[in-house]
Amino acid sequence: MRIKIDAVNDALYFRLDESQIVESEEVQPGIILDYNTKGQAVGIEILGIKERIPAEELKKLQFETV
Repeated sequence: MRIKIDAVNDALYFRLDESQIVESEEVQPGIILDYNTKGQAVGIEILGIKERIPAEELKKLQFETV
């Protein structure tokens, strides 16, 4: 899994695997899901992160495994 913060485009992207993206769908304003050939979601893009997430929170990513 990869996480990318794009400050220039004000976006946050989660890439779940490296399979080919064949379709994208905006499921809510500013929330885009990328799908592979099997119809599985493999990427999540969140636009306008500066309005959604405080800058201090973007500087610290926390991972939790259960």
